[in-house]
Amino acid sequence: MTKRILVVDNEEYIQEVTKICLETVANWEVLTASSGREGINKATNEQPDAILLDVMMPDMDGITTFEKLQANPITQNIPVIFLTAKIQSSDRKRYTELGIKDAIAKPFNPTELAHQVATVLGWRS
Repeated sequence: MTKRILVVDNEEYIQEVTKICLETVANWEVLTASSGREGINKATNEQPDAILLDVMMPDMDGITTFEKLQANPITQNIPVIFLTAKIQSSDRKRYTELGIKDAIAKPFNPTELAHQVATVLGWRS
């Protein structure tokens, strides 16, 4: 079965690169959202298999978005991986404590992204 990934990032370029590499390398279906609010709506309506979520976004940041996803019974079991430029060991520890599956550093290697996501989630790539 094809995996469905929701990419939530306010940068259109990141959405495009992520979408192209996940569709091309892993043959996954990729949905995109430009804000935390849009991401929550799409996650609720589309029920993706996983969410790649930017940490630093205007209006609603990734942590707030994640907390709202966790508070909703419809979306609380969807695994979330942060895409972030801010990835020090203290940040990783905090993300783990929140329940984030992992964090992938930006900029990421487009050819490795699908493998990284599959590894974190225990999917066969």
